[in-house]
Amino acid sequence: MRLGIFTPLLSNRRLIFRMAKQDVVGRYKGSLLGISWSLLNPLIMLFVYSFVFGLVFKAKWGVGTDQNFAVILFSGLIMHSLLAECLMRAPGLVVGNVSYVKKVVFPLEALAWVYVISSLFYCFVSLVILFFAILVTGGEVSLTWFYIPIILLPLLLVCLGVSWLLAALGVYIRDISQMTGILVTILLFLCPIFYPIEIIPEQYRAFILLNPLSFIVEQARSVLIFAMHPNFIGLLLYSFGAYVFAQFGYMFFNKTKRGFADVL
Repeated sequence: MRLGIFTPLLSNRRLIFRMAKQDVVGRYKGSLLGISWSLLNPLIMLFVYSFVFGLVFKAKWGVGTDQNFAVILFSGLIMHSLLAECLMRAPGLVVGNVSYVKKVVFPLEALAWVYVISSLFYCFVSLVILFFAILVTGGEVSLTWFYIPIILLPLLLVCLGVSWLLAALGVYIRDISQMTGILVTILLFLCPIFYPIEIIPEQYRAFILLNPLSFIVEQARSVLIFAMHPNFIGLLLYSFGAYVFAQFGYMFFNKTKRGFADVL
């Protein structure tokens, strides 16, 4: 039975989870605090957001919203960081693991799963920090938090598709790694992360919604901050599109990987 994008995960799940663990631990290898930095980094940034937007700018998120601006901002940045992590690392997914291409019989397509799972770990850490931040700032944590997995799932499919696509292109076009930094910045500012989408003039709102992050950020903020149910129909349609995109990325990677050894 052909399972498409899930085949590498099911066939190499032990290898993938072991490599994902090594990727997380290895990032902080040699540092004094080790893996504790995965908790300290988002925590420090949340303090910075609270100081700058709360105390300096005294920013408010629209009318009639009592939630702390920094907390709302942080919830959107968590979603952006998950995709940005995959975008930034994807071009080097194959180029940075040449030994797997030339010397070892290795399922290269499984590397995308490794990076996506390790990125999901940092997302989980940030969600834990957000949970306590809401409580500390006087907010309430609703049962709608249990909806977050069905919001993350389609975003993970996008991350997989992006990883396979850019990993393959990164072998043949080395400029891809330079372009991803620009793309990450564009996705950040052309997305309702720093501002509510309602303040965007209606004639430009559709343009903002073309950003693949916009819908996910809005849905995540709804369930995490505003205790609202997600748009199930919208999530279903988005998930279908994300799956098709991931399948395309997977097929493109498998089609082009035959020439990796020659180029590298």
